[in-house]
Amino acid sequence: MDDLQLWLAAAEIGCFFALVALSIYLVVVGADFFNFAAGPYAMTAAMLTGYAATMWGVPVFLGALLGIAVGIVISILTEITVVKPVQRRSGGAELPALVAVTATLFAIQQLAGTLFGRTPLPVQNLLPISDFHLGSLSVQGTTITIVLVTAVVLTATVLWLRMTQTGQLLRAVGDNHTAAQTIGVNVNRVRLWAFGISGAIAAIAGIVFAAKSGVQFTSGLSWTLTGFLALVIGGTGKPWAPLVGGLALGCVQVFGSYYFGATGSSIAIFVIALVFFAFRPEGLFQRKVRV
Repeated sequence: MDDLQLWLAAAEIGCFFALVALSIYLVVVGADFFNFAAGPYAMTAAMLTGYAATMWGVPVFLGALLGIAVGIVISILTEITVVKPVQRRSGGAELPALVAVTATLFAIQQLAGTLFGRTPLPVQNLLPISDFHLGSLSVQGTTITIVLVTAVVLTATVLWLRMTQTGQLLRAVGDNHTAAQTIGVNVNRVRLWAFGISGAIAAIAGIVFAAKSGVQFTSGLSWTLTGFLALVIGGTGKPWAPLVGGLALGCVQVFGSYYFGATGSSIAIFVIALVFFAFRPEGLFQRKVRV
């Protein structure tokens, strides 16, 4: 536990989990719905960024903007063509919409595999930061990028939720959908804001993390699961709760693999998930609903 290299690796992977969890969190707050397609949004954006650079010669920053735009579009389309129609037909029941979004998750993965290929794609680091040494600590440029981008995105999201009208409307709709609708809030528009920004954050997460690990069309499912578990641990009580959950999950994965191997790490994550589901399903930070 005193190896700084391991702590750095835990922070790096934890920041990625936190960004995916933050993407899911925004839809939970704004639409009271778990959008399990966040991982495929991240995967599609990363694959488009890598594909544009390798096949079209597009600079990585321009490719990233294309990827983020696509992440926003497919997230909004998920709300318009899948979640909202299914919830309307089922009388607001949650299960049919969850099943429909799960099917959407696999559809996006297969479509991305058809468009961008079924082999792993490399993605360049978004920021021009070289690897360096800090004493005995080896620091990669991709690590600095992931940590910096997470700090900026999380700070911007917290400020947006607390200091802007659209952010406050998002929280109001999530707290009490009926009351917000009664006082004239355009709930449908607020839900689109939630899905759109959620898609942008998922896309950013995928792009910065793919520079570290590469990306393939099957990455979306595992990214969704780890982001969801990070949100289960952190809870939905605070905007920065996904960061707490992500870092905790990152520590479990890195230190679990180091001391017990890959299997031990998977078992530890599974046990922690069961503990939270059984004894604290609201996570570490419980959401307080205003009425």
